[in-house]
Amino acid sequence: MKDWNVVVTVQEDRFKDAVPLLWKYGRVEKTSYFNVATMQVEDTAAFLEAFRQGVEQDPDELLSVGRIVPCTLCFLFQTIEEFEAKAQEAARAFLGDLAGRSFCVRMHRRGFQGTMSSQEEAANLGEFLGRELVQRGTPARVTFEDPDMILAVETIGQRAGLSLWSREQRARYPFLKLD
Repeated sequence: MKDWNVVVTVQEDRFKDAVPLLWKYGRVEKTSYFNVATMQVEDTAAFLEAFRQGVEQDPDELLSVGRIVPCTLCFLFQTIEEFEAKAQEAARAFLGDLAGRSFCVRMHRRGFQGTMSSQEEAANLGEFLGRELVQRGTPARVTFEDPDMILAVETIGQRAGLSLWSREQRARYPFLKLD
């Protein structure tokens, strides 16, 4: 699926259970990566709330799902350099939400194995955001211990998605599993 805006990891041997569950919320497609599916939903915020309510009514819905991460900004890239440039440009949209707060960047990469390091790219993006915030006069603090905000970066092959999550959202939607 080229136009996904949600990444789902599925529990081992539970793919056949997860797909019908997820179809209730949007288009689902299996990827070439082990236990990873993508979804296209009309409204990521509405999807999150609907899924949370579904789990509240039937907690067994979580048995087949490992984590679910909607992405608010997505882009295609061909090279690491293009990824870095586009990720920085996309992340600028979150500067206002990060101003004066603590944050970290978490990246889950699928593809570009051996050529792209998730840790390095997350650190680079965090450093970029830190510099931008200082230049704006609204410095933030990078921390991995219960940050105010987590910038999630998901890649599947040559497509990436970013989303920003507050501490409150992470508590409300524990299936994000960003911490």
